[in-house]
Amino acid sequence: MTSWTTDQLDRIGDADELQISAPRSDGRPRRPVPIWVVRHGDGLYVRSYRGASGGWYRGAQLHHEGRISVGGVDAEVAFTEVLEDDAVQDHLDAVYRSKYGRYGPGYVDAMVAPQARATTLRLDPR
Repeated sequence: MTSWTTDQLDRIGDADELQISAPRSDGRPRRPVPIWVVRHGDGLYVRSYRGASGGWYRGAQLHHEGRISVGGVDAEVAFTEVLEDDAVQDHLDAVYRSKYGRYGPGYVDAMVAPQARATTLRLDPR
């Protein structure tokens, strides 16, 4: 597996939103949707606002691969599930609150709720 370059980590991690897509259950491409992204060290993480029912997330669960586009970075990615590691999840919650707090508590609270935490995926370049 390759790693993100420092430039890619900065561009993706600093972006407010990225466009993400994962294949449908039948393998056909899904239209990209905007989602929030956070950075923890050299890792980039996303969560499904809709929890496990989010369309892109269902495709990610099934195929474990997809595509992102943001800040001049277009990349094929592997989705790696983040096991329930409270220290990592708590840190990601804090990053979500810090980075996106200006959007109001309703949006941020949804992203740090148990349903969204359960969908945390690390984005790895393919």
